[in-house]
Amino acid sequence: MAGSSHQMVIFPDFKLKICLFLCLVGIVSALDITSSADSQLNPSFYGLKCPLALLTIKTLVTAAVLKEPRMGASLLRLHFHDCFVQGCDASVLLKDTATFKGEQNAFPNANSLRGFEVIENIKTKLEILCPGVVSCADILAVAARDSVVALGGLGWQVPLGRRDSTTASFSEANSDLPAPFLDLKALIAAFQKKGFTVEEMVALSGGHTIGRGRCVTFRSRIYNESNIDPTYANLMRANCPVTGGDDSLSPLDITSPDFFDSAYYRNLISRKGLFHSDQQLFSGGSTDSKVKDYATNPLLFRSDFAKAMLKMSNLSPLTGTQGQNRKVCSRVN
Repeated sequence: MAGSSHQMVIFPDFKLKICLFLCLVGIVSALDITSSADSQLNPSFYGLKCPLALLTIKTLVTAAVLKEPRMGASLLRLHFHDCFVQGCDASVLLKDTATFKGEQNAFPNANSLRGFEVIENIKTKLEILCPGVVSCADILAVAARDSVVALGGLGWQVPLGRRDSTTASFSEANSDLPAPFLDLKALIAAFQKKGFTVEEMVALSGGHTIGRGRCVTFRSRIYNESNIDPTYANLMRANCPVTGGDDSLSPLDITSPDFFDSAYYRNLISRKGLFHSDQQLFSGGSTDSKVKDYATNPLLFRSDFAKAMLKMSNLSPLTGTQGQNRKVCSRVN
């Protein structure tokens, strides 16, 4: 009897040790994907200051994407167009005023950036929950992740603690944001300028598996280029005439435009890239093999995309006492 009693005491203890071991494994795994994060940023930054921050962002982003799937791509693009200019500081959200020139009317952004109202709505709710705590830059970073997840992509742990800029750069938005007309060499250079490898550039380009493009950005490709499937070109021409209709929209990924998968890469192999810059990734150059990898291994793409997005979210963040936490994302305090 004593023996069996002794075993009953050890067994729960053994289970506890196993649980602790598995928890440690989980923690180490989580740390692996944040190892490249800026040391001043922390996924738990709002844990005590605003414990409902992440849930609030996720709830509102998911609702916006369910209402309009295209919004997922728009919020992802907002984060990208923010980080590639001055770093991830929410400078892209600042509107022009009589005395201030922001980035929203720069060539890559004018008449195409959207989702501002979703970000402002989130900010308004968070200002009620915990005034002056959650930055607009962090909202952008988390909203991008939650948008990808809402459309079927893989999530990543976003390090937090960014601050908002009081400045913006119209000129840098024009010079540093990769245009849809770039060739492969220029694309590689644009991403290398921000510290990304060629492989990471190909992974981040996969963000075009969701979203829409304006006719004016791909008209030249569908009427003048030879590296394009003829049937696909004719289909795109139906919604994008030779003249007029500049703002007519077509899906970047014709196969599954509202689902975050690797169809974008399969489309490139079939010569169905919408932008010139998209098809450049599969045009007999150095990136062809990586496109094939992602086309045949969707999980590899999702994983590499998440890692590259994590790296991008850590481009030159303002931390500590730098910048400010804007009360309204579209203007400085």
